[in-house]
Amino acid sequence: MPLLKKTPKEEEEDGDPFATNPESRYRRRATLERLVGLAPFGRARRPPPKDEDGDGGRARRRSEDFGLLRRLPGRRKASVEALAERPVPKRSSLLRLALGTRGRRGSVGERPPTVESEEVSDGDQDGGGQRQEGRGKAREPLSVLEILELIQRRELVAADEQIIALEAECVASSPSPVPTAGRQARDVALLYEALLAQLWAVVGEAVPAGRPYPPLRSVIRVLEQEEAADGRHPPGTPGRPRALRRRWQEAVGRAAGERLAQVAPAAGLGARLAALAGRLVGDLGAVRCHVAPAYPPEYGAFGVYARGYHRALAQQLGALAQRPLAVPDLYLLLDWHSNTYPREVLGHPEVGALLQAQALGPLLPPETQRSLESSCIAAVKAKVEVAVAQELQLSEDTWAEEVSSQELQEGLATRVTGLLRAHVDRAPQITPEFGMEMAHSLLGVLVAFLHSFQRKVERFLEAPGEATPPDGATGRAIALVNCCPPFRTFAERLAQFGHPESEEPRRQAHAALDKVTRLCNHVLTQRLFEDLKPYFNKLMKRKWLTSSDAFDTIVMLITSFTQKLRPLRPEPYQVLVSEVHRRVLIEYVRPLLQVRLVCTSAKMRARVAARLGDEARQLRELFSRLDSASPWLDSVVPRLRELLVLEDTAALQMEVGVLVRDFPDVRRKHVAAVLDVRGLRSQAARQEILGVVQDLEQNETEPGLPRQRAFFSELTVAREVRCLPFHLPRLARLSRLRLRRPHPQRPGQARL
Repeated sequence: MPLLKKTPKEEEEDGDPFATNPESRYRRRATLERLVGLAPFGRARRPPPKDEDGDGGRARRRSEDFGLLRRLPGRRKASVEALAERPVPKRSSLLRLALGTRGRRGSVGERPPTVESEEVSDGDQDGGGQRQEGRGKAREPLSVLEILELIQRRELVAADEQIIALEAECVASSPSPVPTAGRQARDVALLYEALLAQLWAVVGEAVPAGRPYPPLRSVIRVLEQEEAADGRHPPGTPGRPRALRRRWQEAVGRAAGERLAQVAPAAGLGARLAALAGRLVGDLGAVRCHVAPAYPPEYGAFGVYARGYHRALAQQLGALAQRPLAVPDLYLLLDWHSNTYPREVLGHPEVGALLQAQALGPLLPPETQRSLESSCIAAVKAKVEVAVAQELQLSEDTWAEEVSSQELQEGLATRVTGLLRAHVDRAPQITPEFGMEMAHSLLGVLVAFLHSFQRKVERFLEAPGEATPPDGATGRAIALVNCCPPFRTFAERLAQFGHPESEEPRRQAHAALDKVTRLCNHVLTQRLFEDLKPYFNKLMKRKWLTSSDAFDTIVMLITSFTQKLRPLRPEPYQVLVSEVHRRVLIEYVRPLLQVRLVCTSAKMRARVAARLGDEARQLRELFSRLDSASPWLDSVVPRLRELLVLEDTAALQMEVGVLVRDFPDVRRKHVAAVLDVRGLRSQAARQEILGVVQDLEQNETEPGLPRQRAFFSELTVAREVRCLPFHLPRLARLSRLRLRRPHPQRPGQARL
């Protein structure tokens, strides 16, 4: 089997391929010697041919020497690094066949370094000064493998000089202005690949060293040499400009990414983020003290490293953001990005000011942060909805039991608002915008909960059970209505975050709570007004003018009822007392508008007016002691009393105008009923007085009053009563008379 695989050109020739071209024979034998680790041929060999200029210098071994490795049996084409790292065994028997009896000399690795190599090594170590040329002789060009050996020994400056020279030879030997992609061009590309790998390895090793790193000087000199070479080559040269400074910046970023990727995943997200921050601060501290001073100022080394670490950390956070995270981890990641990183990294005493000067911007892009916030809001909403529904169900199971108001309030209102408050307090600490969105979402959750709460309260209060005693229903109604103030206060707090769409949910929350309050108040006052009804029926009659027993009983029942309202919280208490105040006055005025009594003389009008004034004063004092929040109701009875006292038609018209102003829901029929009680017979005067009400009704453009301000709209008048010119007892006697009509006489019937 032949030692070497022949090329197609050699296969066409007959005989020994080495005999046709002695130079080729020499080159091939020299390559074989290098394969087995031998020194160049001995002195008995003839010297290599001279260059075309005849200077006698040694020519650069061409890339065929390097390419011969690719044609060896069992070897395939590989990169420069793979070939250089693979050791070549010595095959002495093969060399004896090729060299005969000539003695072998030491291998390349065993040769002592030349003066030039020592100077190159020294220059690479200290990074300064001009390398001396050979002592009295020009440096000979190196082969591709020798250049590769320089790269592996990290004599990077000398290796880069040789590569630049090899590239220049490639350009000079090319017949066209633009060198073709021949063997030499491929060798140059492979050597640059190896050189850059070593350069960026040095860059990556400088920061972890934690001390001044001399090999960085070689990197800087190589960058400067390459920038000078970029300036010498014309535009359009393949591979030029190499822009190594830009590649250096990219290498710094890759090295930063590798450093942060080496942070071992800790037990939780918080520990991992803390470890990433610690690694970043520690590395940038090393850059500030040891790495950045090695670079020239125009490189802006610290800024390059800061931006590289910032981008690397952003990639780490972006990867974490893509993972499915629980609600606590979402809060933690958002808070670390918005608060912890600016505080502990950008505000670090050693590197914080330098980092802030770089204007690095946020770690996560705005759309990624908004996506995280939306995910957190959705997860919190789903979690809280389930939790508050469970709390409502647990609370509903206890409503039928004997439970105090305080226990129910703490068991439902406190726990539900506590579930919401935990997120309302946490979200604004991250960003105000996130807090506003979270508050709006939780306001929707609260509205849905309050609607469910309202329906359950309605079902419970409307069907409390046949065996439930009145006192038990009163206690449960008080306990349920006491839950409304905390919910109302919390709904107001959520709406105050300022979301543009929060007004409608706020209105819905208040409407649900108002309905719950009305339901509970109805249960609380139902028994009271059932007890008061018989006594209200005794008012505005002739016996009422002489006895105050009915009214005194009304006052006593109201006072006794309010004593049971002490467990109520202040807000529902005031609402309930105001409602009782309104309904008591409605029931008090109702018999007056039913015209149970008609004044037949001025003396009788004076007695009725005096009685109305005295009882109006007692009602005002009673509800003032009960802290009623509806003092506007105190004027209704005095206004009606004035319509009975005044004599002048113009004064009556003015008083009717004031009455309509204070109570916009008063109508013509109501005033007409009061005039009937007054006993006003003159139709002309009645029309003048009632015309005031009619004119105000036509000019009314405001919508209907709310229920808590309605008064006369709940008072119905069956029909307008006209005052007759005789007394009611006389009318009663007349109604009992049987008036006989004359029957028509039948035909043929005789008149008696």
